[in-house]
Amino acid sequence: QVQLVESGGGLVQAGGSLRLSCAASGRTSSSYAMGWFRQAPGKERERAAAISTGGTTYYADSVKGRFTISRDNAKNTVYLQMNSLKPEDTAVYYCAARLPYDVSYGYWGQGTQVTVSS
Repeated sequence: QVQLVESGGGLVQAGGSLRLSCAASGRTSSSYAMGWFRQAPGKERERAAAISTGGTTYYADSVKGRFTISRDNAKNTVYLQMNSLKPEDTAVYYCAARLPYDVSYGYWGQGTQVTVSS
């Protein structure tokens, strides 16, 4: 199993940047595909970005070109660099992990709030 703890959320003005971190403990995170999800009030949870064990990345159209997901396996940490933030990026951001052969993400962090003011 793996435990996930997010950090780095906060309040930022539109156009600003934040970097979220997801620290993994327990089984090494390099064994897992990792994702960043977000959920705004009244909206469904959305997968914003993901990275495979081999480093292949995925981005939702809404964040493509502005967000970058990366992983440092030596530190058991996954990052989400968020640039050119918009008010519509306001949400609780969750880190999640899944084993490569699993369809769904089985491990979740507690979430970190990101608020973008206009």
